[in-house]
Amino acid sequence: MSAVVWIAVGSLAAWGWLLLGQGFFWRTDQRLPEHEEYRENSKGREGDDGRCWPSVALVVPARDEAAVLPESLPSLLAQVYPGKAEIFLIDDGSQDGTGSLARDLSARHGGLPLTVSSPGEPEPGWTGKLWALRHGIALARARDPEYLLLTDADIAHEPDSLRELVASARSQDLDLVSQMARLRVTSGWEKLVVPAFVYFFAQLYPFRRINRPGARTSAAAGGCVLLRTETAVRARVPESIRQAVIDDVSLARAVRRGGGRIWLGLAERVDSVRPYPRLADLWRMVSRSAYAQLRHNPLLLLGTVAGMVVVYLAPPVALLVGAFGGNGAAGWLGFAAWAVMTGTYVPILRYYRLSLWLAPLLPFTALLYLLMTVDSAVQHYRGRGAAWKGRTYSRPRTAPASGPPPAPDGPAGPPPA
Repeated sequence: MSAVVWIAVGSLAAWGWLLLGQGFFWRTDQRLPEHEEYRENSKGREGDDGRCWPSVALVVPARDEAAVLPESLPSLLAQVYPGKAEIFLIDDGSQDGTGSLARDLSARHGGLPLTVSSPGEPEPGWTGKLWALRHGIALARARDPEYLLLTDADIAHEPDSLRELVASARSQDLDLVSQMARLRVTSGWEKLVVPAFVYFFAQLYPFRRINRPGARTSAAAGGCVLLRTETAVRARVPESIRQAVIDDVSLARAVRRGGGRIWLGLAERVDSVRPYPRLADLWRMVSRSAYAQLRHNPLLLLGTVAGMVVVYLAPPVALLVGAFGGNGAAGWLGFAAWAVMTGTYVPILRYYRLSLWLAPLLPFTALLYLLMTVDSAVQHYRGRGAAWKGRTYSRPRTAPASGPPPAPDGPAGPPPA
């Protein structure tokens, strides 16, 4: 057999394993767990079974978020929650009036009480977001809440989002409940690139495996994390992960190492309002941290490139070789692998309510992610690291004085095959 046929065989075998052996990552049925015993009682703080709803502190790190805050913050202020809840927005050195805008929005919309505070510049060894979370969690703990909702400033919540998160956590005795917000898919580039972001993340961290009690796989989505305060203290969050450029998976691992139970799924009441209208915007979003996903390891980068080529690019190439080069075996093998790939992409397109005609374009989208990942490595070796809103984070070289550095990981780029 020719080399093209052998590569096509390897690609089809890889897709057979991904289809059946990678935790059914392509399915989109992991939604908030069922909860019968906690329901809203509009007359008071108690659920239908007489239990008291726990107090919650909502911590929102925000750096230069004035453009999206008018869409996201009012949704937090308007949360309909039977228990006590308040918001702590941490203005992380914003230059665009984020803090004053947050106060104006609170005065205009009312709702949950809002505290706006600033932590100052991060100390050495801290990333900006985790430094802001540290400050916000410290303020929140003074109120002694039972839960912390860590949510990004570009995330909008339906009015019952908090209640549903808490109800699921309580009914299933979960220490961490995280939802991957539904990202914006308005522009053409967003429709092409964004669903694949979630698809690749789920391929790396299959939700079903994460949600299995006692599983070794751990992950969270940093935009929406409900965390039991007692668990955060036990896991030393965020101190134990303070160097993590991609913090959500590190957070989930810290919770699981501390004996906590975690859950991750797709959101139905939580949406990202941050726009990525151009390819350049999406490119920066992925490339700023993709190489950190590979632990800044050149060998992992080479393996990822090779794996992406065989798994995603070889099927259409083999099909073309078969169609125009007279190699029928290569053509049929390439077609079969491409068909399986396309079928696994359909559920995420349905979740985003997008045209299923985008599914056969996954090889092209994967090529874009591959180039973004290579660019991420190039930027790293040029000393630009993970750049975000005026800050650049290079690979941690030494451990902080009080603990070991976490492995940098998270939903940053395409998965190694």
